Amino acid sequence: MSRFRRALAILALVAFSMLATAFAQRRASDGKFVNLDGSRPQPLGAVLRWAVWDKLTGKRRTSPPAAPVPAVAPDLARLARPPEPGEPARVTWLGHASFLVQLDGVSLLLDPALLPSIFGGLERNVPPGVRIEDLPPIDAVLVSHSHYDHLDLPTIERVKAPVVAGLGLERWFRDRRISATELGWWGSTKVGPVRITFVPAQHWSRRGLLDTNATLWGGFVVEGSTATLYHSGDTAWFPGFQEIGARFPIDAALLPIGAYDPAWFMEKQHMSPEQALQAFEDLHARTFVAMHWGTFKLTDEPLDEPPRRLEAERLRRGLAGDRVRVLAVGESMEIDRRSPREVAPPSGPAR
Repeated sequence: MSRFRRALAILALVAFSMLATAFAQRRASDGKFVNLDGSRPQPLGAVLRWAVWDKLTGKRRTSPPAAPVPAVAPDLARLARPPEPGEPARVTWLGHASFLVQLDGVSLLLDPALLPSIFGGLERNVPPGVRIEDLPPIDAVLVSHSHYDHLDLPTIERVKAPVVAGLGLERWFRDRRISATELGWWGSTKVGPVRITFVPAQHWSRRGLLDTNATLWGGFVVEGSTATLYHSGDTAWFPGFQEIGARFPIDAALLPIGAYDPAWFMEKQHMSPEQALQAFEDLHARTFVAMHWGTFKLTDEPLDEPPRRLEAERLRRGLAGDRVRVLAVGESMEIDRRSPREVAPPSGPAR
């Protein structure tokens, strides 16, 4: 293909992508958001089949409600000082999809759910990596979507920091006296010197019975002086990972590996470990960091199964071990554009 034809093909692809993105963010005829492919949540009949019928008929896989998950005592003195510009970025897994991300003098909380339970009394399998009272001062909270395990209002109220979230959520937070900035897909804002961009995901949103897809869901790209980090939020595998990777040179991709069983129901909204590694390769990211497993019993697989399947798939794909990381709850990792490296573990005992 000539350079001219290649350039035309690239322009056509970008134009199509922009049109698809614009359509996805435009509210449909019923006033709701839709995914890039136009899809919406599973119909009520599918939910009832999984939650009720398959359970009554014994078709659902059964697994214990709890499981051991590695956890370490965080180095609070180190976390109290975010890295300065030019120093490696730092990510600390707090459990589930919650991370403390620190770079360029800024501390960000992503999808924080740090209390003993979330809405409806769903209790944690493992304590949060850092207690709310032990967090450093937080410059902003990033919320990927409105589901209760990602937008935990009691946690956010106690953190007392401004929020960055998807379209439709600024007023929701304002009504609760919380300052918020809302973004559409590919929209950006800055927190200090750090640029935050909201990017597409394949998912949906809901808080109550009548607000399904009334607010926009997505992931975040966090750009600092030494690293670009990507947090996908909740998502199924979708071709949009390729475009995200084409737009941003991602040093670390924080990707979900749990809540996938049964596949017939969950794969339209969540990824399996195998699909997460496919997303990682689509993104052309340098390092994979696992999340969304081991904390809340949301689906049918055992809580400790996702890392085992992730490791088997890593070996099958021939990926180097230091490129695919499963952190312990409370563990930190430093990331820069030269080489990711783990923060030395604390001297105290594991918990």
